[in-house]
Amino acid sequence: MYSYLMDRSISRREAKGVIRALMLALTILAIVDCAHVAHAGPSITPREDSAPAEPAIAASEATQQTEEQIGLTKAKRRAVQRRLTRLGFETKANGTFDEPTRAAISRWQEESGYPTTGFLDATQHKALTDAAKQAAKADRKDRRRAGSRTRYSRGPDGPIGAIGGVARGVGGAVRGVGRGVGSAVGGLFR
Repeated sequence: MYSYLMDRSISRREAKGVIRALMLALTILAIVDCAHVAHAGPSITPREDSAPAEPAIAASEATQQTEEQIGLTKAKRRAVQRRLTRLGFETKANGTFDEPTRAAISRWQEESGYPTTGFLDATQHKALTDAAKQAAKADRKDRRRAGSRTRYSRGPDGPIGAIGGVARGVGGAVRGVGRGVGSAVGGLFR
């Protein structure tokens, strides 16, 4: 390729610039091709259905009294809300078991085979904690399989944020050459 560029009466310096631009363009295309692996936001893997509770355990209904016996502080209530969200039952982690949180608890209870009261007892609290831990492990495995790119994929330091800046720089450098292969590659970035 270098001799081809030399035959087209391009200076050695310009030829090196074109080759560097081509290498950079190929690198950018490889990053863009791999960008589909970098998922941002909540996991898109389908959540596993949790095993229904044992009938003997599920027979007792949770009440406000059983929930108070757990001794949930505001921080622990926020943790419960985050666990519900991790499992796909969206609720604000504000430390208050308001109506939306009670509805999320009820949906989780229904899916898990517990009576739907909207209140937790010690057994349900433990089951919720264990299910959230399992979901967290699955999310970590997904991130490892994706090459841990999910955390840093967005923003100016990540590959997706860097593509725009690099592509603009390459386009300007390649357009500056203006001849031969340079103009063909430069057309990609216009």
